[in-house]
Amino acid sequence: MNMPTQKELKNELVVVYHRQPYEEVVEDGKTVMREPRSPNGIIPAIKGFFSHVDKAVWVAWKKKPAAGKAPDFERRITVSDSYGNYDVVRLPLEAAKIHQFYHVTSKEALWPVIHSFPWLYSTENTHWADFREVNRRFAEAACAEAERGAVVWVHDYNLWLAPGFVRKMRPDLKIAFFHHTQFPAPDVFNILPWRDEIIDSLLACDLVGFHVPRFAQNFCAVVESLREGVVRHEAPISLPIIARPCALSEPRVTVQLDLEGRSIVIDTCPIGTAPAIIAKTVNSPEGKARTERIRRDMNAETLIISVSRVDYAKGGRQQLEAFERLLARRPDLHGRVKLLLVTVAAAEGMEVYRAEQQKIEQLVGRINGHFGSLHWLPIHLSTTPLAFEEVVCAYAAADIAWIAPLRDGLNLVAKEFVAAKQGEPGVLVLSEFSGAAMELEDAVLVNPYSRSSLDTTLDEALAMPEGEQRERMGRMLQQVQRYDIGYWTRHVLARFARLSEAPARPVADGPEVLEEREAA
Repeated sequence: MNMPTQKELKNELVVVYHRQPYEEVVEDGKTVMREPRSPNGIIPAIKGFFSHVDKAVWVAWKKKPAAGKAPDFERRITVSDSYGNYDVVRLPLEAAKIHQFYHVTSKEALWPVIHSFPWLYSTENTHWADFREVNRRFAEAACAEAERGAVVWVHDYNLWLAPGFVRKMRPDLKIAFFHHTQFPAPDVFNILPWRDEIIDSLLACDLVGFHVPRFAQNFCAVVESLREGVVRHEAPISLPIIARPCALSEPRVTVQLDLEGRSIVIDTCPIGTAPAIIAKTVNSPEGKARTERIRRDMNAETLIISVSRVDYAKGGRQQLEAFERLLARRPDLHGRVKLLLVTVAAAEGMEVYRAEQQKIEQLVGRINGHFGSLHWLPIHLSTTPLAFEEVVCAYAAADIAWIAPLRDGLNLVAKEFVAAKQGEPGVLVLSEFSGAAMELEDAVLVNPYSRSSLDTTLDEALAMPEGEQRERMGRMLQQVQRYDIGYWTRHVLARFARLSEAPARPVADGPEVLEEREAA
């Protein structure tokens, strides 16, 4: 095998993410791969890197067919789409392994702790050994693909253990990790019985990334709580993060951790959206017609839109209760205001969210039954995902975007709404516990844990003069356009270039994922 050139060393990227970078659909009895229609979200964001690297490989899972049901799939395929040419390595996982790894351990044990709902945390059905094994298999697949000195970029909390395995197998590789979610404070994170193993693995990285400073600071505080001799290097926050007094504000952010003779880069940069594509979509003749149809179908003077998925962390029930209180105290709004609630149902097998969906549907039924009439229903509920073209035109049609999660790593919906309105009048009501609140200074911030805050900010949005709406939306549009997905891509690529220039380091002598833990 020929040694790669220096340029290839700097530009090879191995992405490790549990989801495949395309949609599989059945057409005429055959399974075909279709590029995601939406340019927003984490998968298109990661694929945007492919045109900047000489070689790209994506490692994901694929459900292994049951014995005798179907032939084995190809482990490795080459994909050519609008993002370039790249290889996808599909890791075959049995249905039972997927259920344990994703539906149980990730969602019942890790997710409540990550989002600071420790009373919902449960390990009753968790098999940590299965979670560890799946992470090890992802790491093995990444190491098998990576040329010497490549950057292995691991994504999201359900692959927390993968970096530790990669470091042990391939000390020559550069390892980066990006958290899509928030990261909890030490008094919550340290509930996890596997806390040391998780932190050992993350400390095997060369770079650990977050959306906003609070999550980076929480991670560093966890490290300090579990390890001795940690040195933090901090700097003032910088754009696109803004300084404002709210729940997630931080005056400074850690940029590097020194521990046991080595350094780990702590990176903070929120993902952007694709405002140019959104504008093109809503400004097209089809987009304008779609926007008008939505306004006509909703038939309301004031249309409020809320888009999320079924999840107790998204605050859907709290929003519905606030909307019910609005209708109770403001009979003048009956027949004039409508809430378009798009809350996408969880995938099959996500038992943890089934009760939440039932509560949301019951609340919608109660509110519509109590306040509605033959000619007007206050809430239009959709639990199926809308196509990209449909949802951005719904943003354009809406007067108010009501984004009030109890906890959220970032929330791209807020940025998409701003991009779709294109500076026209509108109001963004945004939870101060979402990462995007640290970027969008002109959003009306709401504390979703407070009934009075939910009520007051909704009244403020409904009463805001059109001129003020236009000014606020114009300033937020400038922010969203400047710090778009291209900005985030350039920022991360610059980080990766510095990693590639640094010499390979040996496996650390300090804490690591120990072999004897395999039997734990």
